[in-house]
Amino acid sequence: MNTEYFFEERYKVRAYEIDQKKRMTTPALIRLMHETAMQQVVDLGISVWDLESQHISWVLIRMHFKVERLPMLGEHITVQTNPSGFEKVFTFRDYQVFDSTGQRIAWATSTWILMDTNTRKMTRIPSFILNLDVPNNPHQFDRPKSKLPTLKSAHRTDTFRVKWYDLDFNRHLNNMFYLQWMLETTPSDILSNRTLKSMDIIFKRESHYKDQIISQTEVMSDNQSIHRLLHQKDASEIAQAVSIWE
Repeated sequence: MNTEYFFEERYKVRAYEIDQKKRMTTPALIRLMHETAMQQVVDLGISVWDLESQHISWVLIRMHFKVERLPMLGEHITVQTNPSGFEKVFTFRDYQVFDSTGQRIAWATSTWILMDTNTRKMTRIPSFILNLDVPNNPHQFDRPKSKLPTLKSAHRTDTFRVKWYDLDFNRHLNNMFYLQWMLETTPSDILSNRTLKSMDIIFKRESHYKDQIISQTEVMSDNQSIHRLLHQKDASEIAQAVSIWE
């Protein structure tokens, strides 16, 4: 196994990252995964800023994560990430989170494309990235390929407005808000009494400054919900997800 492309950072769980039970929130944990990946692509020289002169940028289109245990306030965790292969226009990246004893407490796999920043459309992966000696899915994490079920009847709905500080380096809504806004319409009894164990999210469209976004959740069973985000102006779907709770 080529370990050259494994990268890790160590973090301490801060007070602003926890819930009322002193556990790190799931959005905060996923944010650290993305932060670690960003640090690695900066080191590799293929960050969004390195690619800016070529008018291309990374865009997340799918993420599937599982959580065995959420770390507690003050706990030290290690987040490890690595690029894990290419397939046509898609690139893959894996993540693992370990506690101080080395026990894995969460993992994720993600799918990315490159976007032409002028046309805002998908573009080919340039040769200097394809030529990287990236191992092909070394952890054998399942890459979800099937479609997600369609939300048919929303049990809870809310509307959010994209604010200036919600934008990322691509000048569109940071993907963390997609996750957070989906979870906001989960019934409060689930949020209070259950733990999010896994989520599969498909990101379909961009959202921009001042857009109005509708979040909907349909509870399918005691432990499964379906989510979607819609543009208010035309009801087009910008993201969908399935969450599993324990």
